[in-house]
Amino acid sequence: MTETLTAAAHDPLPLADVNLADLDHFTDGVTPWRMFHTLRHEDPVHWQPEEAPNSGFWSVTRHEDIARVDRDAETFTSTRFVNLEEVDDDQIKKRASILELDGVRHRALRSLLQRQFGANVIGQYADFLRGLTAKTLDAALAKGSFDFVTDVSADFPINVLARLLDVPPEDNQQLIDWGNRIIGNTDPDYADVLLNSAESEKYRDLPFRSPASLEVFAYGRELARQRRGGGGTDLVSKLVNTTPRDGVPLTEQDFDNYFLLLVVAGNETTRHAISHSMLALIQHPEQLARLQEDPSLIPTAVEEFLRWASPVYHFRRTATRDVELGGKLVREGDKVVMWYASGNRDEAVFENPYDFDVTRQNNDHVTFGKGSPHLCLGNLLARTEIRIMFEELLPRLAGIRLTGDVPRVRSNFVNGIKKLPVEVTLA
Repeated sequence: MTETLTAAAHDPLPLADVNLADLDHFTDGVTPWRMFHTLRHEDPVHWQPEEAPNSGFWSVTRHEDIARVDRDAETFTSTRFVNLEEVDDDQIKKRASILELDGVRHRALRSLLQRQFGANVIGQYADFLRGLTAKTLDAALAKGSFDFVTDVSADFPINVLARLLDVPPEDNQQLIDWGNRIIGNTDPDYADVLLNSAESEKYRDLPFRSPASLEVFAYGRELARQRRGGGGTDLVSKLVNTTPRDGVPLTEQDFDNYFLLLVVAGNETTRHAISHSMLALIQHPEQLARLQEDPSLIPTAVEEFLRWASPVYHFRRTATRDVELGGKLVREGDKVVMWYASGNRDEAVFENPYDFDVTRQNNDHVTFGKGSPHLCLGNLLARTEIRIMFEELLPRLAGIRLTGDVPRVRSNFVNGIKKLPVEVTLA
């Protein structure tokens, strides 16, 4: 089974059949990797047409080119938005979060919470995280058979987020549901309104065109009301009681968009990384055995988990001038899409990139970005959560096997697993 999956992932797909705008290509766990493989070898900066109202985009699939785009915010800006949806100036004014800012304002808003995600603060959470992990695993493993996504991958990060936001655990499921509805805006199982539907025009000024955003805004505003002027150290208190370095206070809209980003990013990506990592260990039992025999390998393995999982397929930039990239002329205003997932399988950087190897050294993955001012703010927290999860989980397992299908989120943005049904034998 493992050999079949590995071979299929880089089985050549005719270039004419590559379509990274077709979301149905992203539901089988194999076709995206086949498309990326073809593009890296045949057309690494590839023009991808799209259906109206979108106008197409350049797909950047090699590690070197991804790094170049990610590092050059002057030539490849985030201010025209980082997803494939094309927005007008009015939408930008209403919807821009820290992700859609560059330069001084971006640095100022980033600095509001940078210390909260730094090594000193995250280090202080170690005991809390380990205790929380044990609680999650105690409840899940006692069942014997369960959905690993629901009971482990989603449960653990959302409890961490609840602690950082200082909200009650009974709100956890609501936070998870909001993340699913917002990020899953192209999946009929999750979305209230599908992104490309006519109905979505009613919500064009909301993040991800999702009506769930209104619910998140209302929830965040009530937290802000309660904590404004207080001395709390939670993320909400820091946002409402700290003036950014540039001296420009957060508007209500700034707070709304920042809070929504925390709710979504604080849950979705770590959850999917943990799910993909567990699936990979199930499919590669020899790698699971290595980690169980030598737990000191787990910090190294975390980097391989992140490379392998690639929980975010892409982020987009927009060219601010005509520029040559990968032998192609990119015009001012063109969308330029960095396919991080493809960069994480680039043969020029990773030896045997389709091998899942928990001992892999010098793992220069681009899962969190590559040298960009937009490097994922929560990358250290995510790494710590994943490390502690597997440090606590693996010694408890004598065996684990899949008991059903593994459906994927219908999205070319988030590389998500919806369900991971497993049966465990305890050590």
